[in-house]
Amino acid sequence: MSPVAAYAATGDILAERVSAMKNPPESIQALDAADPLAAFGARFNLPVGLIYLDGNSLGALPRDTPARVARAISDEWGRDLIRSWNTAGWMDMPLRVGDKIGRLIGARPGETVCADSTSINVFKALSAALQLNPGRKVILSEPDNFPTDLYMAQGLTGLLNDGHHLVLKTPDEIEAALDSDTAVLMLTHVNYRTGRIHDMARLTAKAHAVGALVIWDLAHSAGALPVDLNAAGADMAVGCGYKYLNGGPGAPAFIMVAGRHHARFSQPLSGWLGHADPFAFSSDYRPAEGIGRAICGTPAVLNMTALECGLDVMLEADLGLMRAKSLALTDLFIAEVEARCSGQGLSLLTPREHRLRGSQVSFAHAEGYAIMQALIAGGVIGDFRAPDILRFGFTPLYTRYADAWAAAEILADILATRAWDRPEYKARKKVT
Repeated sequence: MSPVAAYAATGDILAERVSAMKNPPESIQALDAADPLAAFGARFNLPVGLIYLDGNSLGALPRDTPARVARAISDEWGRDLIRSWNTAGWMDMPLRVGDKIGRLIGARPGETVCADSTSINVFKALSAALQLNPGRKVILSEPDNFPTDLYMAQGLTGLLNDGHHLVLKTPDEIEAALDSDTAVLMLTHVNYRTGRIHDMARLTAKAHAVGALVIWDLAHSAGALPVDLNAAGADMAVGCGYKYLNGGPGAPAFIMVAGRHHARFSQPLSGWLGHADPFAFSSDYRPAEGIGRAICGTPAVLNMTALECGLDVMLEADLGLMRAKSLALTDLFIAEVEARCSGQGLSLLTPREHRLRGSQVSFAHAEGYAIMQALIAGGVIGDFRAPDILRFGFTPLYTRYADAWAAAEILADILATRAWDRPEYKARKKVT
């Protein structure tokens, strides 16, 4: 059943509206027909009729992934068993996959490793940055940074218990707050709530000017827009594999460390596979050369296999074309929603300026949670972020202009008919 049909079945919208929502105007159809990335849509397994606008939380399944993971299970694990650490290249996966990620974020070969979770990698990066800047006590960030980054900073400062502390400033206050006591500036490049982009090059330069290091969280950047860490002079970066990189739930994360820091990079999670010679089985830790010292535990082989499939599709696409389509999709969605939903209590949180906008659109509404549940019931999947944010992610490889147009139409009808005003849509679920 199509999203329009599913929603119509609730009896909440007029029948004549349903037909219109099924058939976007010729101008919208023309945009999809002319889309140079249109062929990539067939590379993903999305249910027919579903409008998926949540790739910024969980990317769609690449069609090649099930067969590739099945081979890893049946042949590499099932048949070859432990031999696959050598014969299938399992041991090399963190560096090989890391370099593929590096191509998307402006890292040089050997600067990125795929490992662990974003949270763990934040801990590694922060620990290393504080050691690289001894005597400085401030970790500078913003109140609206993603919580896990702030939580890991709080945990680390509590563990160190030597005067290090987290200082939170609004984006407009960050530059003025940078001073000689700032050890590290830690920011998420694209804000997870609003989609606002920080000026990576400018803030990195400002931090370096006062002797601070910079860690960038690329969770909402990698695979969504062009990123050039080396051009910006970034010191370190982290990010996840399950959003725009389409690695699947639980996909491993990554950490990038600029080559100039490798010799002095030291992090306390000194696991066996971060050792220079793990199969010497020495009782004393000696860090591996280069980015390998950022590895902690055993590679998540099956998860990393899935992630590599997502990366291989991504690397076939032109990031410049993806960025242009992302901006066009979000422009269209903003314009359609504002044209159809005037006076319905929506407030745009996402910047209108292209230079400041990531690949999502966020609106605030007092009944945001219930509205999003009504949208999901109608076949339009976005997500909700407390306290009142409806968040829509646009993934250029598989999101069509017709999807953006129809999602705005269905949202307008939900608001106009108050279809959201039902007890089942207001009952909070564990995941929002």
